[in-house]
Amino acid sequence: MAAGLRKRSRAGSAAQPAGVCGQWLQRAWQERRLLLWEPRYTLRVASCLCLAEVGITFWVIHRVAYTEIDWKAYMAQVEGVINGTYDYTQLQGDTGPLVYPAGFVYIFMGLYYATGQGTDIHMAQNIFAVLYLVTLLLVFLIYHQTCKVPPFVFFFMCCASYRVHSIFVLRLFNDPVAMALLFLSINLFLAQRWGWGCCCFSLAVSVKMNVLLFAPGLLFLLLTQFGFRGALPKLGICAVLQVVLGLPFLLENPIGYLSRSFDLGRQFLFRWTVNWRFLPEALFLHRAFHLALLAAHLTLLLLFALCRWHRTGESILSLLKDPCKRKVPPQPLTPNHIL
Repeated sequence: MAAGLRKRSRAGSAAQPAGVCGQWLQRAWQERRLLLWEPRYTLRVASCLCLAEVGITFWVIHRVAYTEIDWKAYMAQVEGVINGTYDYTQLQGDTGPLVYPAGFVYIFMGLYYATGQGTDIHMAQNIFAVLYLVTLLLVFLIYHQTCKVPPFVFFFMCCASYRVHSIFVLRLFNDPVAMALLFLSINLFLAQRWGWGCCCFSLAVSVKMNVLLFAPGLLFLLLTQFGFRGALPKLGICAVLQVVLGLPFLLENPIGYLSRSFDLGRQFLFRWTVNWRFLPEALFLHRAFHLALLAAHLTLLLLFALCRWHRTGESILSLLKDPCKRKVPPQPLTPNHIL
């Protein structure tokens, strides 16, 4: 009987650690699910993904072949400015004329000197890798403030995205520079730093004109927050910065600078399209197709302004009034309202 009791006690003592271990594993599994699904864990997941991206990005640089598309053209264009040419109509590269605003020239002029006149591709890739990690951090900070997106989504946004790594470190496009400045401006808007945010937004526009696609939303936010008169100084920051950056080129040939760097009628080549590859080339190049896209874009902006962004019950023209004089005082803008 004593032997039987000893056996049972040994079995019970063995079962107890097994039960504790099982509970610990179950708790760990539950925490892991929370880590993947709960937005409040965004910063923890983001920290791990940023560390993983350090290894992944530098592995891509050393293992995947670099593809030359626009880098040499960028370097040739800024080299013309370095040599004293400030007439935009005279600045050319391998892929054609310079069509980006002055901020692009200054930033890529810095890259020109940092990479041995554009010849040290490996150094350029390392610089863009750091830019990618900074951009990733800015995006994670935005998502952290929304408290809506489950953290597991971020893995597919960065680590599993070949296209993102390609644009940053395998192609060395100017889009990453413009978007990094844009995401910085969004973070500043979320922190209610409207003046600095407008400054960074204007810098982003000065690198590549497509950032202007975000301008209608920014204008609506400024009118909501400050009214027409209060928004004018913020819009003035954007305008003055563009003039200051473009001043050397405006003094030389103002029409040439404005027509090249802010050319709204520029025709894109079919061979470079990605989203519209399924269309016949003749349709893609047809002017009616461009006008239809523009009309659809403006219509959607109007619908969003009337039905989605503006929900106070007043006329949308009330946004032009001072916020203190409106019938319905504006509520403080939350991060989700701004985004």
